[in-house]
Amino acid sequence: MKTGLPTALRLGAAAAALVCAAGVQAQAFPAAGKTITLVVPFAAGGPTDKVARDLAEALRKPLNGATVVVDNAAGAGSTIGTAKAFRAAPDGYTLLVTHVGMATTPTLYRNPGYKYEEFEYLGLINEVPMVVVGKPALAANTWAELNTWIGQNKGKVNLGNAGLGSASHLCGLMLQNALKTEMTTVPYKGTAPAMTDLIGGQIDIMCDQTTNTTSQVEGKRIKAFAASTAKRVAIPAVYKDLPTLDEAGLKGFNVSIWHGLYAPKGTPPAVLKTLNDALKVALKDADFIKKEEGLGAVVVNDARVNPADHKKFVAAEVAKWGTVIKAAGQYAD
Repeated sequence: MKTGLPTALRLGAAAAALVCAAGVQAQAFPAAGKTITLVVPFAAGGPTDKVARDLAEALRKPLNGATVVVDNAAGAGSTIGTAKAFRAAPDGYTLLVTHVGMATTPTLYRNPGYKYEEFEYLGLINEVPMVVVGKPALAANTWAELNTWIGQNKGKVNLGNAGLGSASHLCGLMLQNALKTEMTTVPYKGTAPAMTDLIGGQIDIMCDQTTNTTSQVEGKRIKAFAASTAKRVAIPAVYKDLPTLDEAGLKGFNVSIWHGLYAPKGTPPAVLKTLNDALKVALKDADFIKKEEGLGAVVVNDARVNPADHKKFVAAEVAKWGTVIKAAGQYAD
């Protein structure tokens, strides 16, 4: 006597199992051969671009060797690229790497094309000190001398920045507020042209990220006067004996620029977990840490690598920078 399911039923069940398995395989993330794109809302060669390219390399291994590339979509104070990532398909293959601009845009722009709170938060990447730097021919070599020179040239000091909402713009606002003085602000379309003019002497000073200033200071193409953070910059070979602004007399001055990783709203929870797990591995990658430390950046290793804590941190930054920007009365359309 024959037992078991009829042949037709057994074949049907096998076919259904194959279809199911194929469906599971199709949903695996990242799928073989698919590229993950990190949208950077700033020009190539800038500080955020450098961070994103280092991160792209570190993410490949924990993402099963997936190809991870950077797409620079600069313009309008980072809103063009950020909006591009916001509108991307929520499948995990288009992500956003951006800096503190995520927290300043809500105040700077009435309608940037996205809502910061509607992104899927994946985790904070690093924090970057900033340094007050000056043109090589500046008649000052220490912070005390620079402070005196600024006081003697009120209304004549040209303070450069990389554009509205840029890290250098924000630090410049804080610096003017702390010194209780106004400078002639000179905005550029990116960090590179601003630095070029600082080296050439067309502008006097700038407050910019160590990811951008370190090689220029090391090459003696610009002068460094003070760090913006509570702790000194951990690159003694370049910033030997460089004081913090707090140490130099601007008590409580503490500005660092952070970078975070985001996904479009609606990205599946399983994909978000895979990406967050990969980020945590990448942030412990020895080569990534070495590259970031070489630029003065501190890789995040606290609770802010978790989505919920990352989002809570950004909300607090929105409130903090909103106060500064409103006090300065600087807004975009």
